[in-house]
Amino acid sequence: MRVQLAKQLLDRQIVDSDGGLVGRVDDIAFAVDDEGFPYVAYLLTGQGALGQRIGGRIGRVLVAIANRFVDDPPVQPLRIPLDQVAHVGSAVRLRCPASVLPPSPVESWLRRHLLDRIPGANRASG
Repeated sequence: MRVQLAKQLLDRQIVDSDGGLVGRVDDIAFAVDDEGFPYVAYLLTGQGALGQRIGGRIGRVLVAIANRFVDDPPVQPLRIPLDQVAHVGSAVRLRCPASVLPPSPVESWLRRHLLDRIPGANRASG
């Protein structure tokens, strides 16, 4: 069976089990099993993955901008194991909530250095 991964996965929204938006599928990471057959191991999301996929000047600019917003460049993409994917349709639906996934390095940096410094940012709105 022939599968067109780029058409079926790339640029699809990723939605967690609670219906929350996680990001978009920016790239795919492969692994090789014990018999030498490749398989999709992870879906990648984030500016670093997108920039590398796009390539060229625009891709380098995306990666450079993302690297400015992390404490330890180069920025690493969020790697979602394929076994966490429940369904692929118009969106990629996950089996887990976003809270169990590692946080985006760019979002973590922005939260620490910008959002948490806003007065009242840590208070829940009611």
